[in-house]
Amino acid sequence: MRILVKTTAMVTLMLLGIGSSANAQVSIGISIGPPPPPRVVYAPAPTPGPEFVWVEGYWYPVGNHYKWHNGYWTRPPYQDARWVGPRHDGERFYPGYWDGDRGRFEHDHHWDRDRDRDYGRHDRDR
Repeated sequence: MRILVKTTAMVTLMLLGIGSSANAQVSIGISIGPPPPPRVVYAPAPTPGPEFVWVEGYWYPVGNHYKWHNGYWTRPPYQDARWVGPRHDGERFYPGYWDGDRGRFEHDHHWDRDRDRDYGRHDRDR
């Protein structure tokens, strides 16, 4: 809808001769909107150890759609770090991150897999 409105306005300005080709600027925004509601809520498996933290499942954007990330046990990037889950305010998506006394640590979905930090995620996907 936003693209249609922007495109219509731009075409109208060009037809009226208001815009100049010498300093024309094109701006197209693509929005995929808020994610769907969370999937079925389930009780997590028992903790694999005291250093693990449960991260609830959540949707995150991939290209022009959302992908579900199952809940899983993981080790925080440092002791006492807490997970701040991703959110969508109706217009913009804010990714999840780790936060604590050592500062903010951005979450990378490949990081968990590459360092074998997850416990239980792969078992649930089978």
